[in-house]
Amino acid sequence: MKNKKLLAVLPVMTLLISTVVGCESGSKKEGQPTSTAAATPSASPVTLTVEVFDRGVQGQPDLNNNTWTRYINENFGKPNNAVVKFVPVPRSQEIDKLNVLMAAGEAPDISFTYDSATVSRYAKVNGIIQLDDILAKHGKELTNYLGKTVLSYGLFGGKQMAIPAKRTSLAWNGMFIRKDWLDKVGMPVPTTRDELYNTLIAFRDKNPGGVDRVIPWGLAATGMNYNYGNLGESFWGKQSEEEFVTTPSWLRPGNKDALKFLNKLYNEKLISPDFALDKTAKQADADVTNGKVGFLIANWDYPLRQSISEPLKANVPNANFVPIDTFKNSEGKYKKIAYNENGVNIFIPKSSKNAELAIKYLNWMSDPKVLFFLQYGQEGVNHKMVNGIPQVINQTGDNMQTSNLNLDLTLVVNGVELGDPQKNIKALAASAPGLEDAAEKSYKINTTDTYTNFFYDTPSESNIKFGKTLGDMDKQMTDKLIVCKPAEFDSLYDKLVAEYMAAGGQTVMDENVKIYKAMQSNKK
Repeated sequence: MKNKKLLAVLPVMTLLISTVVGCESGSKKEGQPTSTAAATPSASPVTLTVEVFDRGVQGQPDLNNNTWTRYINENFGKPNNAVVKFVPVPRSQEIDKLNVLMAAGEAPDISFTYDSATVSRYAKVNGIIQLDDILAKHGKELTNYLGKTVLSYGLFGGKQMAIPAKRTSLAWNGMFIRKDWLDKVGMPVPTTRDELYNTLIAFRDKNPGGVDRVIPWGLAATGMNYNYGNLGESFWGKQSEEEFVTTPSWLRPGNKDALKFLNKLYNEKLISPDFALDKTAKQADADVTNGKVGFLIANWDYPLRQSISEPLKANVPNANFVPIDTFKNSEGKYKKIAYNENGVNIFIPKSSKNAELAIKYLNWMSDPKVLFFLQYGQEGVNHKMVNGIPQVINQTGDNMQTSNLNLDLTLVVNGVELGDPQKNIKALAASAPGLEDAAEKSYKINTTDTYTNFFYDTPSESNIKFGKTLGDMDKQMTDKLIVCKPAEFDSLYDKLVAEYMAAGGQTVMDENVKIYKAMQSNKK
């Protein structure tokens, strides 16, 4: 089902889920975990600083004073004579902001990023603390919870420099289409690229929603939560495993044709006209919730989430997004990327004076009761049990979670954690009330015919040096190629790719080959 040997570099999509959940806290409730041993009460409390993403969610509570932060300080802070202070970092600028904080020696005691190249760079310059000894002393439960495979993603040069979160949900992107629009234009669910193209034309010409400025395919700027999914995979030609793993996507056979297809769609007014200017995805969200969009690709459950589905239903009661699989390749497969078992990379900056307390905090968090409370809160107040699965019932005020299931606070896990994979899937689907069947179907589609990013067990010096620059170029190149005039596409593609390779792409590729060959040799 999933080939974990494939793919070296793909853009990392951010899971921006705005499901909001809540709970009561303050005093210890029944079912809350036993806290760690108390420190000497006469000593002054130690301040443990922890990074938290500021996602700019409308109506969000104080990120340092809400139901969840008070619970953390009551159940971990007080018994350890500590105050846990959260340091907000804008989600859209997290790497740039983190670099500034690290350079100034002001990064939080517990910092994190989804970008492994950034962690590699910090490890290379001796900017973060090696964690092997501290984990052995204070992280027994944490180590047991994550397991050897997940922890291996945090090894750099054979040393534990980061603590990867366990990812329980492996689905990445998802494709959705307005079934009510299909019914109005008399067309079936598209199952191939050509069928989708014809459907988008029908949406444009017939405007089945009767809206002003119909948008057949809703997009935002590259890197935001509206994207192209596995369109590229449906064009890719054959490569050896080594070529596929080490070669940037720009040189992959068929990649140019995939971008040319998107350029064709844009110039035929089948894609959001101003998508390249939408660098927050707010315009795309507005277009979707106002019923203007017929097809989109985003996170595997995005239009089913309450933050999208509820305003859409209020504006267009009959709107009905359904999951589909439409980008079939030449082998008749719907190849698509899925997440690896690891999630966000947690690390402790060298400037931290509280490394042991930081590991104790993560160790405390790995307790199943702590994770459950932070994700779902108190039964009867923040969730109810339905067929053994918790369902959210309070999502406002101090109980609001600015990321799905408090992703930004439950750092040791990315995704729901109920201790059983099938329950986890049911719980994920339950976050889309009334649309549970569609959510389960989408999860199944997007965990079939999948591959994952290839994990290099040795830090790439060139990727550390050029990774950020090349990542920024990736986004700019893609957007430029989609919106250019068709007659200019071929020459522009070749020019931009040459610039990309000269800016570090060739160096990264050469080192990828070197590391890959060494890894294969070590297996013999």
